[in-house]
Amino acid sequence: MKKKNLEPHAFMLPSYILLFGFMGYPLINCIRLAFTNYKIMKPDEVYFAGLNNFKGILSDPDLLMILGNSVKFVVITVFLQFVLGLILALTLKKPFRFRGVYQGIVFLPWAFSGFIIGLTFQWLFNGEYGPINDLLLKAHLITEKISFTGTPGLSLFTVIAALTWAGIPFFAIMILAALQSIPNELYEAAKIDGGNALDMFKHVTIPCIKPTIVITILLRTIWVFNNADLIYVMTRGGPANTSHTLSSYMFMKAYSTLDFGQASALGVLFMFVLVLYVLIFLKITRFNEAGDVG
Repeated sequence: MKKKNLEPHAFMLPSYILLFGFMGYPLINCIRLAFTNYKIMKPDEVYFAGLNNFKGILSDPDLLMILGNSVKFVVITVFLQFVLGLILALTLKKPFRFRGVYQGIVFLPWAFSGFIIGLTFQWLFNGEYGPINDLLLKAHLITEKISFTGTPGLSLFTVIAALTWAGIPFFAIMILAALQSIPNELYEAAKIDGGNALDMFKHVTIPCIKPTIVITILLRTIWVFNNADLIYVMTRGGPANTSHTLSSYMFMKAYSTLDFGQASALGVLFMFVLVLYVLIFLKITRFNEAGDVG
């Protein structure tokens, strides 16, 4: 019996080795560096620093602003992506002429790299020659050009706009697949019971696609929270760190100041926040009960 139980693990051993090599070892090394004074430019001054890296992060005057930016960035982006993706999925569910072509076009943003999206939106929001400024001026909505990426309070929203546009197809694809798996018999039964379109959406559609919604929001929140490339390309976290989130701030700590100790400490805090979020989110959404039609 013991041999039989160990047999699947023997077949999975190559996967375990790859997982440890690409995920386990970097994670362990990150935790080790979080308690180490490790700066690339000072290789002779590497030593155990205890909680000094965490103290340095918590004493950073910009930390509260960056935490607020992270929450704002994630909540607004995921909410817009979900709402617009749901509307798009409901629209694409109904058959119409050239639907396949239209699906291919609207899902294209998901295929673009973050670097290309960042450069494109940086050009769109450019304060000197960007087309958005030009359109607003021609519509007489503004009287002078606005430096969107260089103005505190606006720079973060330019990144939100870019990431929202890029993430809508993900929600649309996932929700559309869930919608197409709902049996028509459920809608027919709801019609017989006198249910209108709103009733069917509330008591049939939403319960049936709830598992997909929960998992999609969970995954997308983690991905948005980890997103640093768009911020780096579009704003570099400026002006004065006002568009930084935890992920972009950690990236800049590692590759601008070359302080891998503090960057690793940020990474450990980052991981703790995400694990806590996953546990709370699954508890609140009652994922185990998802899929029951009311």
